[in-house]
Amino acid sequence: MTEKIKLAVLISGRGSNLQSLIDACDSSDFPAKIEVVISNISGAFGLERAGKAGIPYEVVDHKAFENKAAFEAALKEKINSYAPDLLCLAGFMRVLSAEFVKAYPENGIVNIHPSLLPAYKGLHTHERAIEAGEKKSGCTVHFVRAEVDAGPIIVQKEVPIMEGDTPDMLAERVLIQEHIAYPEAIRKIAQKG
Repeated sequence: MTEKIKLAVLISGRGSNLQSLIDACDSSDFPAKIEVVISNISGAFGLERAGKAGIPYEVVDHKAFENKAAFEAALKEKINSYAPDLLCLAGFMRVLSAEFVKAYPENGIVNIHPSLLPAYKGLHTHERAIEAGEKKSGCTVHFVRAEVDAGPIIVQKEVPIMEGDTPDMLAERVLIQEHIAYPEAIRKIAQKG
């Protein structure tokens, strides 16, 4: 097999998508390896997941900086010290500035979003899809651009919206697909090389 691409994974919370990437990377035929997990929140459960998997992890707490530019400069420095090939946002709840995004190669940052983009960019995707009477929802793994949730789509997975669904019920079904979609997208990127 060719050399594995190196990932840096950014998280803010429980890290369930991180876990799907950790599990995928455990397979010898998976074309990627996680070099580091970085969280902007020190108590994020995802850091425990990284620790249990023997993956280095770091915290760059956005609250410790006087402004976004200072936070992003520290974040960039930390990321770059691991020299990743690809930056994966996995439940990272900070919107990155255009300057930050432009500091990496055009398709150097990927994100997962809980809707079928371009529909329902931003937050509260499940509530909005249900309120609009949609028949389906899902998730999208996409390349990151300066505009939020606007980059080229890599992989999408659909789920039906059922009669009587609550946002939490829908979120649960979408999350199952996220855990399939993210590793699939990373494999696709790595194989294009």
